[in-house]
Amino acid sequence: MSDWRDDALAVPPIGALGWLRVALRGGLMGLVIYTGLLLLLLLRLIERPLFGTSRPWTPYITQAVCKLVFPIMGLGLIIRGTPMQHRGATVANHSSWLDIFALNAAQRGYFVAKSEVEHWAAIGWLARATGTVFVARKGTEAKRQQAVFEQRLRDGHRLMFFPEGTSTDAIRVLPFKSTLFAAFFTHGLDHILHIQPVTVVYHAPAGQDARFYGWWGEMDFAPHLLQVLAAPRQGRVEVIFHPPVAVNAFASRKELAAYCEAAIRASHPRAADRALDQRAATYKM
Repeated sequence: MSDWRDDALAVPPIGALGWLRVALRGGLMGLVIYTGLLLLLLLRLIERPLFGTSRPWTPYITQAVCKLVFPIMGLGLIIRGTPMQHRGATVANHSSWLDIFALNAAQRGYFVAKSEVEHWAAIGWLARATGTVFVARKGTEAKRQQAVFEQRLRDGHRLMFFPEGTSTDAIRVLPFKSTLFAAFFTHGLDHILHIQPVTVVYHAPAGQDARFYGWWGEMDFAPHLLQVLAAPRQGRVEVIFHPPVAVNAFASRKELAAYCEAAIRASHPRAADRALDQRAATYKM
């Protein structure tokens, strides 16, 4: 039985018009992103001495840049529901590198990413500048990471993370790992924090594979970026905010993780359909 992670998309060659779109969209995207980064770094020189780890101003620059990326690409962005005003975190399903832009455009917050991302060319630099929290997979780092999480949450930072632990092909939701939820149950944080599940749904351009925007398995970033930029027609992405829940309404991190997974899966049309098909297949066996 084949694994969906090995089922890569066929990548057609990019024609002359496609390369023109890559140049126009990519050039304008780069200009907006790095102009925004420069403004952010300059503002941070004032913001850091005044507010320390708190960042009351610079997240607005990150959000504005990410909002601009979508019209530049021609990709529709639909936001449903309302980002919570409580202290706490946002958890979402993870399908693509585009998730970073979509979630940052829809709200102001700080991503939690694996430590390897910090060393990725260009992306790592952007991630550090925008306040991303990097976590290592080593067990020896657990206590230090717990302290970082707690401090950021107490500073009022809204963290955003992907409990699946990896990106998918945009047509499924993987089981949530409960490890990162543990930080919300320590030292009384469960009494002051809320968690908001968010579903991110991609609609491929007409005539394209439903997985067009998905980025998974061993796919390289650059070819996928080029294919998206070269597309003559774009689809759209929906960001669906669900009602936030109090952490202390759940007895454990596993219960909270299961609740968030169920809420996200139920509102993801393709993931929900796949779950129904799998249950039906099991019933017929």
